Amino acid sequence: MDSVRIEDEMEQSYIDYAMSVIAGRALPDVRDGLKPVHRRILFAMHEEGVTSRAGHRKSSSVVGDTMGDYHPHGDSAIYDALARMAQDFSMRAPLVDGQGNFGSVDGDPPAAMRYTEARMSPIAEELLSDIGKDTIDFAPNYDDRLEEPDVLPAAYPNLLVNGSSGIAVGMSTNVPPHNLGEVIDATIHLIENPNCVVEDLMEHVKGPDFPTGAEIVGREAIHSAYTTGRGRVRMRASYEIEENPSGDRIVVTELPYQQNKAKLVEHIADLVNDGTLEGVSDLRDESDRDGIRIVIDLKRGALTDVVENQLLEHCFEKTFGVINLALVDGEPQVLDLKQLLGHYLDHRREVVRRRTEHDLAESEDRAHILDGRLTALENAEDVIERIRDAEDRSAAKAALQESYDLSGRQADHIVRMQLGSLTSIEVEEIEAEYEDVQTEIDRLETILGSDAELDRVITDELREVKAEYADDRRTRIVEDYGTVTREDLIPEEEVVVVVTQNDYIKRMPAANFEAQGRGGKGIIGTKLKEGDRVSAVFRANTHDYLLCFTNQGYVYRLKVYEVPEMGRTARGKSAVNLVDLDDGEDITAVVATDDLDDEDQCLTMVTREGYIKRTCATDFENIHSNGLIATRLEDGDELVDVTVTDDEGDLLVATEQGMAIRFPKEEAREMGRSARGVNAIRLTDGDAVAGLVVAREGHDLLTLTENGYGKRTPVEKYRTQSRYGKGLKDIKTGGRNGDVTAIEAVTADDDLVVMSQGGQIIRTRVEDISAVGRNTKGVRVMQLADGDHVACLDVLSEVQ
Repeated sequence: MDSVRIEDEMEQSYIDYAMSVIAGRALPDVRDGLKPVHRRILFAMHEEGVTSRAGHRKSSSVVGDTMGDYHPHGDSAIYDALARMAQDFSMRAPLVDGQGNFGSVDGDPPAAMRYTEARMSPIAEELLSDIGKDTIDFAPNYDDRLEEPDVLPAAYPNLLVNGSSGIAVGMSTNVPPHNLGEVIDATIHLIENPNCVVEDLMEHVKGPDFPTGAEIVGREAIHSAYTTGRGRVRMRASYEIEENPSGDRIVVTELPYQQNKAKLVEHIADLVNDGTLEGVSDLRDESDRDGIRIVIDLKRGALTDVVENQLLEHCFEKTFGVINLALVDGEPQVLDLKQLLGHYLDHRREVVRRRTEHDLAESEDRAHILDGRLTALENAEDVIERIRDAEDRSAAKAALQESYDLSGRQADHIVRMQLGSLTSIEVEEIEAEYEDVQTEIDRLETILGSDAELDRVITDELREVKAEYADDRRTRIVEDYGTVTREDLIPEEEVVVVVTQNDYIKRMPAANFEAQGRGGKGIIGTKLKEGDRVSAVFRANTHDYLLCFTNQGYVYRLKVYEVPEMGRTARGKSAVNLVDLDDGEDITAVVATDDLDDEDQCLTMVTREGYIKRTCATDFENIHSNGLIATRLEDGDELVDVTVTDDEGDLLVATEQGMAIRFPKEEAREMGRSARGVNAIRLTDGDAVAGLVVAREGHDLLTLTENGYGKRTPVEKYRTQSRYGKGLKDIKTGGRNGDVTAIEAVTADDDLVVMSQGGQIIRTRVEDISAVGRNTKGVRVMQLADGDHVACLDVLSEVQ
């Protein structure tokens, strides 16, 4: 025995195994869309007469016949394939008419094969039509006793209609099912327009059409799948929202293809139990034989949009990875839509041509026999005489062949004729049949002599299949408005964000703070660690991006919904993962990026020592996670306030000792981020800037002091001056009031949110604070505990 290198033997054996799996088990043939096991099951049923017009046969009988004659593999594998062909939730056009339990969308397995019955469905017979007319090639079965078809004639493109999935060695296929009518229309279009492109065929084939219906989100993946053979189609469950005073209800009516209903319900329940899915009060499966119905009851007051988006993110969507891989002449190829239909058409043309040749041969044979019979009828008396005078049949046939130039088959047929066929009626029938046969021969020869006529036959037959079996599309294609993001799952609401000097941060719904009368103590807004104090409070929307400016001249970007939502008495959580502040660095101003909707807008900054500058908002579009320099500061200086400015209004800067100056914004020219700025106000010894606002007509300047007193004054009371003046007296400071803490531009419809360093917070109406002139003491806005001071101020516009 010759020696063989083990690596050579292993390589060859593995290649043989791989090719066996690829060609003989896992991949469908592009022509009939079937794998060998499915083809053998259908052929075995055909041979045993288990058609749609026959009675159902025990599935075990069908499996046994298939295994014994054609498919030498395990009975479970054959039965699994048989059961799948009977599942209307797996096959767009089921090829087996099953009777009994063949599984469910809950993942229940079929009953044992001894309990179920099966027969071919009517559309399955279209795959085998004309199989006895030499339309396809046969090959010996596994033990050379019988012959089995290499491929079925396939009167419609079954690969696209029913799809296919399978994993071979080093490759896999996943062809989605489609609508029969659409596929046939595209096939006819390709016949009539052979130079068309894939996009033309997509005018007919809109996309996959899954047996379970549901929705396909977007068309881009469909286009990719049809033009390249690969794509990722996003499927979505169909559902309805039923409004109810006691709480809305989300009702699922259709599921994505191949989604397990029982596991889906279990998954939703798990999400509710672990707190991921909030607002659900009840969940139940009301599905029956009439269809899917999963009911999700929501709690009264639950945000339906948020629950809906959470379900879309976690439960309602699946991806179908399209891989149009099929065997073409025994070789696996990834095919686009035109190639899939083109290979099917090549096969169908071959089938119809071979069928026509078979029918033509039979018709010519019949015409030959009829021609001999007519010759005998024309010479009936002489023919009878010659037969009677012959010694035996052989002599009679020889005499007839010699006398009338007949073939052996014609002579044999005449000798076997009965005398009853010599009647005038029989003669007329034979003549009529002969004419019909000649007409049929002419038709068949026309088909074989013209490619256009051959295609017309294929087109007519496809239209007949469509008229008999096509139905409406089940899967709807909806526009893709983007995948569900985390932001979609966050309810949009106004919140109050609190930041402390030790970098603790949290957010609370603004609705938690009802407006109180002026001069109240407010309520606890946050619990502080010993030695900590509030450094900033600001209002925001949960969907805002915020630009957070610090006293050290840096700016950070923060998404509000990333800030943890906590109760009033909670301390908050460390902001280190949100805003990377250094020791001694505090947030002093916040700007919502939603406020920046104009390219001509600027961010105007003022420092504690009175420097001011305007910087174009576009300079802050790309902010790194570790922040960005917003302005250059002199040693000992700090950034105090930032506001958005545009073409309207002047700039108004106020100081801690109660001075204010108003000047045109043009006097603070635009500068880059690294610039220091120009002088805004001439400060006296010991004074410092407290804040900055835009002075617009119709607004008031609200000034708040550290001891909780404040006032509002119309901006018209502050005349416009040149930059770097001393300004005008705004409010009396010292004594009862203390220094100025913050200023804001307000209207009478606004609410104020004031927070103390000790964590007290009050929301009060601006209209409760009387409008007075400059250089007054003002009124109490917030009553503070001993040793506590006002930390910061923000405005809720239009009483949000």
